[in-house]
Amino acid sequence: MNYIIITYCLYLTITIALTIWVARTLFKNGKVFLVDIFHGNKELADSVNNLLLVGFYLVNIGYAVYTLQVTSSITNFQEVIEKLSVKVGFIILILGAMHFFNLYIFFTLRKKATMEKRFKTNVIS
Repeated sequence: MNYIIITYCLYLTITIALTIWVARTLFKNGKVFLVDIFHGNKELADSVNNLLLVGFYLVNIGYAVYTLQVTSSITNFQEVIEKLSVKVGFIILILGAMHFFNLYIFFTLRKKATMEKRFKTNVIS
């Protein structure tokens, strides 16, 4: 039995499933922020949200495929699980970091949009 091939298949299955789950969650919940940032322009918010989704998939799945290679020998299921835990754990850390980076960007843009809205309201008054 080739344990490296099993590790590859499990690794890709787990990381792609995690990436899809996180991306869908961010896509669904991030739309509200984008609509607010773009002052109610839902069409622009949807467009940006779709572009962010595609970028998220490309970066994360690309990195998962890039780091697929296992250089040490794997001779039993214990080593499969140990190798998977390291590789999948790192992908989870990357997904978490990207999530917080996206939140930071959203909140920064939202704060800027709110300040612009207040400024325009004060100028008009």
